[in-house]
Amino acid sequence: MPHNAFPPGPKPRFLIGNMPLAGADPLARFEAWAREYGDIFHYRAAWLPVYFLNHPDYIERVLVTQQQDFLKDRVIQNSRWFLGQGLLTNEGSSWLRQRRLSQPAFHRDRLAMYAKTIAEYSHEAVSSWRDGEVRDLHQDMMELTLRIVAKLLFGVEVGEQTQRVSHALNLLMKHSSGIRMILPPIVRYLPLPTLIRMRRAISRLDDTVYTIIRQRRASGEDTGDLLSMLIAARDEDGTQMSDRQLRDEVMTFLLAGYETTALALSWMWYLLSQNRSAEAELHQELAAVLKGRAATFGDLPQLRFTEAVVKETMRLYPPAWSVAREAAREVEIAGYRIPAGSNIVMSQWIMHRDQRYFPDPHKFDPARWLNGATQRLPRYAYFPFGGGPRLCIGASFAMMEAALVLATIAPKFSFRLLPGHLVKPVPSITLRPQHGIKMSVHELPATAGEPQHELTDSAVPYKMA
Repeated sequence: MPHNAFPPGPKPRFLIGNMPLAGADPLARFEAWAREYGDIFHYRAAWLPVYFLNHPDYIERVLVTQQQDFLKDRVIQNSRWFLGQGLLTNEGSSWLRQRRLSQPAFHRDRLAMYAKTIAEYSHEAVSSWRDGEVRDLHQDMMELTLRIVAKLLFGVEVGEQTQRVSHALNLLMKHSSGIRMILPPIVRYLPLPTLIRMRRAISRLDDTVYTIIRQRRASGEDTGDLLSMLIAARDEDGTQMSDRQLRDEVMTFLLAGYETTALALSWMWYLLSQNRSAEAELHQELAAVLKGRAATFGDLPQLRFTEAVVKETMRLYPPAWSVAREAAREVEIAGYRIPAGSNIVMSQWIMHRDQRYFPDPHKFDPARWLNGATQRLPRYAYFPFGGGPRLCIGASFAMMEAALVLATIAPKFSFRLLPGHLVKPVPSITLRPQHGIKMSVHELPATAGEPQHELTDSAVPYKMA
């Protein structure tokens, strides 16, 4: 029978318990605790009991086999004040209905249609880049994915409306880290300057999204974008989404299609810049398959190393660095009683760097996805898109987008980290580089497919102390 004792864990401090998210390096703290306490540990963050799971079997129980016993966690619940009741935050039958109505937008034939826009916009984004200039690749990838998602989601080009969207989302992500992630929503309404700016950003974001929805409904035009599909979607009983539901789904897809893909690409350029052999192999594959032409959706099955680069990047720097649930009722995990209301955390950052499943776990090694080793992994040793019924609906789209952007830009340029520039991941809702990723741009010969600049080779990215 499950026992009443807590799993092992760090000693709590008086009243506040342990507050790793408020520390200078939460990721280092979580990894150190996982090494010390093992597959399950417990701590108290102020008033919130937290159970941290570090084993694929335990994670599978929460996300799949016993998923009905868990709700979305406090961080996601607290995000409803700006994300609403979209696919990320919704629960139960309402979530299932929204998932059913949204699913056709991510079928294979739709992905093929999206691919052309992704490739074209990627080419345009770098057409003005010049050899030797210094750029913040994180900012560049944010701008690129914003253009892509604005076109595919709204059917609009980047302009004043989408710039307001970008500003609002950046502000929200910037102020959704540390202890602020678990504060109750009521705190957001305190008359503090930062919170006032956040509320204003949400208001401007709502105005922009609702204006686009009203204009699209009034025109009755189907432009082939995601918004058109959601407006036209009918449930089994003939009902369709309200403006509020459309707004909530648009907000969710904005966050998922803009923020997370930009982060994956940002970390990708950083890792490639630090690993000469992997970058050279990528260039060789792209030269052999594409032969100087633009990448297309049909090329993706042949770009196996390119896909491996994407997978390995999301292993080391998963844009969603953790997934969490709240126990809806008392459950048992690993012989321990988990009381109702407890927070359950499962971290991709921790699991993806576990040497039991990934030899030399801090090394950037795309080849591990091609030699058969990863085929024997437990299902939830690697889960960049979550899992179970709540698996990210846009997982295939995100993989396609990242691979196509990589295949479009990598044959043209290589990048080198600016000397002295600190690259440090910060865990908020997503995993952002705290100071951006500042790189020097190096143009490649049109026919080579090989780097033309001397490269450094550092196989170990950001590693815990």
